[in-house]
Amino acid sequence: MPTEVPPGRGRAGQADAPSQDAQASADPVAQDVEAVLAACRSLVAISALSVTAVASEVNLVQLRILVLLASRDVASLGDLARLMGLHITRASRMCDRLVRKGLLTRQENTEDRRVLRVALTPSGRHIVDQVTQARRQAIAPILASMSPTARKELARSLRAFANASGALGPGVPNVADPSALGWQAWGGEPG
Repeated sequence: MPTEVPPGRGRAGQADAPSQDAQASADPVAQDVEAVLAACRSLVAISALSVTAVASEVNLVQLRILVLLASRDVASLGDLARLMGLHITRASRMCDRLVRKGLLTRQENTEDRRVLRVALTPSGRHIVDQVTQARRQAIAPILASMSPTARKELARSLRAFANASGALGPGVPNVADPSALGWQAWGGEPG
């Protein structure tokens, strides 16, 4: 027959650890962290849904390559591999697939033939634009439901957050830099 455990005590009679909610209410920064996490969940859901618009054309890792190149116009294959956190041969195979799909071009560098340059084609740019447009369409009604003052405050706060994340130094990704998204940890070779 189970014995009753007095309230506030764990199975071994030890005091229960404070819940995250209790910790958050005691620490104003923790409260703000919880608010940012809630917003992140919404933004991640919007991002995930936006990818479905192009899911039949590219997988998530391939989309990441296209997004990185969209922010740089042209990059060397070595730079792209570093940004993605991949070995250059794996990055090369991924780019080969995107070239075959007509989404990237590969060119030799005229100054150094050992360096391969990769760039988006108009079709590759179109995929990035489709995803971006889907995100805009999902975000706009949310912002429209907010008061003008709240929208301005949110935009100001998000800019400050992006700037602060880049200024905090090593170990904290600069969210203003698309290469800081760290998708290299997803693993698995895309098809």
